[in-house]
Amino acid sequence: MSGALKDAAIRVERPAKTLRELALDKVREAIVNGYFRPGDRLVERDLCAQLGVSRTVVREVLRHLESEGLVANLPNKGPIVAQLDIEEAKQIYEIRGALEGMAARLCAERGSPEIVAALEESLSAIRSSYRDQDMAGVLANTSSFYQTLFTMVDRHVAWGVVNLLTVRINHLRSMTIKTERRDIEGPAQMSKIVDAIRRGDGEGAQRAAMDHVAAASAIAEAVLSAQKPAE
Repeated sequence: MSGALKDAAIRVERPAKTLRELALDKVREAIVNGYFRPGDRLVERDLCAQLGVSRTVVREVLRHLESEGLVANLPNKGPIVAQLDIEEAKQIYEIRGALEGMAARLCAERGSPEIVAALEESLSAIRSSYRDQDMAGVLANTSSFYQTLFTMVDRHVAWGVVNLLTVRINHLRSMTIKTERRDIEGPAQMSKIVDAIRRGDGEGAQRAAMDHVAAASAIAEAVLSAQKPAE
């Protein structure tokens, strides 16, 4: 057996994700899905036991989540799940409305049946996830819908901007998708975007996309206002 073959036979393959990355995914998901709620303390010792990882890994995870805005490190209290700020949420929805409206208009002007088919596929998956009460599936398929909206008209820079906000968008989205009738109204609003794109109605697609974001923004503001402690 040649030396190269011998090396290949005993080589340890690198796992798809490191232990730190797996732990990061778990804690991020726990925050976005509401297992850890805004204001909850994130005690290193408890997280080590829950995740089955070292304190070093937990500290790295918390530092990363702090950089994403999901964790805040308070003096004399330590890491907590960051409180969602209403004004910050408004700005995120303003950015979403402008960029998603632009992308929807460009999709309509492109007049591509492939774009419509891809959007309908994601929309169908969103509805199925709602029926199955699979909120993680709703989030994933909603992200897929918007990725199609941007990337199929070559707006990769705009999609990159949205991606920078993905964690915070999903944190907000995880609240809005659970509100009453959002399982009906959300997909219905997204269907209007697809219908306008199918018709080649750029202005209508842009308006439908911005209306959908405005509705989500209003819901998020109401939820966040209800969570805000009385002064």
